[in-house]
This record gives sequence, C-alpha cells and structure tokens, in this order.
Amino acid sequence: MLQEISDIEARIVGCLIEKSIVTPDQYPLTLNALTSACNQKSGRNPVMALKQGEVQHAIRDLEAKHLVRTEENFKSRTEKYTQRFCNTRYSNLQFDPPQLAIVCLLLLRGPQTPGELRSRSGRLHTFAEPAEVLQALTSLIDREGGPLLVKLPRTPGRKDSEYMHLFSGPVDVAARVSHVQTARSAGSSDRVSVRELAERVAQLETDVAEIKGVVERLRK
Repeated sequence: MLQEISDIEARIVGCLIEKSIVTPDQYPLTLNALTSACNQKSGRNPVMALKQGEVQHAIRDLEAKHLVRTEENFKSRTEKYTQRFCNTRYSNLQFDPPQLAIVCLLLLRGPQTPGELRSRSGRLHTFAEPAEVLQALTSLIDREGGPLLVKLPRTPGRKDSEYMHLFSGPVDVAARVSHVQTARSAGSSDRVSVRELAERVAQLETDVAEIKGVVERLRK
C-alpha cells in the first residue's frame, strides 16, 4: 500500500530524485540547496515559494514515513538529505530508468502528456521513440501491486491524454477534468482578439496625435 504524500512532499521527493541523477556530485542536498531546488522557476509546475521552515517540516514528515533520510556531518553540523522513496534497499518501489524519469517528472511538474514527458526527460533519460514512453507509462499503470499512475481523459485543445501520479492519493478524474476545462475557458476568455487589439492601437494613435497637436500649439 502506498503512503500518501502532500504536494510539498512530492516536490521534495521529486527534487531529490532529480538532483541525484542530474548533479550527483552535489547530492545529498543541504536544506538550502533543497529549498532552492523546490522553488526553481524552470522545470516546476506549479512554481512554489517555500520557506526553509516549510521544507524542513515536510522533511520531518517524510522521515516519519521512511521516505527521506537525514545525514548529519557532526564536524560541520550540516544536515543533508537523501530520498528513500524508490530504488533503495529501504523501498519497495524499484524503477528502471524510463520509469524513474517519468515518476520524477510527474512529481515535479504534475500531469503531462507522453509527448511532454519525452521532450522534458532529456537529463533524466533519453526516450528514443514515443512508443518507449507509452510502454513505461503502461508498466506503471499495470504493475503488480496496483497502479502508480492514472490516465486522464483527453480535454479539448489537447492532442493527447495527460497522465497523473497517484502518490498523493486517488484522483477524482471527473473533478480534475472539470477544473482543467474551467481554467482553460477562463484563460481563453481573457485573451484579446486581433480586432480588439487593432481598435486599441487605432485609439492610441488618435490620442498621441491629439497630444502632439496640443504640444505644438503650446510651443507657438
């Protein structure tokens, strides 16, 4: 049975997995480095602005779940953190490189399509063909012991369906789809049409012309 983790805990675990692969010479991570990784503006969705205290509190919760380990250097009195979430002797979750890349990306960026996962996985794992992504996704859904991912219904405007991890508990698919559709509808209603932009530009040109006329009259 999976231990449920919060959104912040998922971000922490995802960052620890990512940095262990991408920058192994800087792993384990200090609290400062881990906080910075969690708050990165690139490669993260949503972007967070966590304080060190929030990260440290979440680490303690992850330690209680045996998903993170603290290593302390008694000379420098510096704590560093490693993940025990997967691919360690302490975890029942053992992933091959394609699976690990997908799990890491879903923890860091939320629901994504196979195409997005492939294009974003470069530093974690190289998928030579789109079929390899689908194969890894399927293996994580059909795994013995229960699915770790769920395939979401394709929403309007999206070429493919998104996949979402289940480490934070079961997903209300209907509510998720409704939320996405509402957010996209709101976003599209905020867009300005070309005609509206042309009208605004024309009005600005008229205003500028009037201001120039006033300035010229004042100079006489």
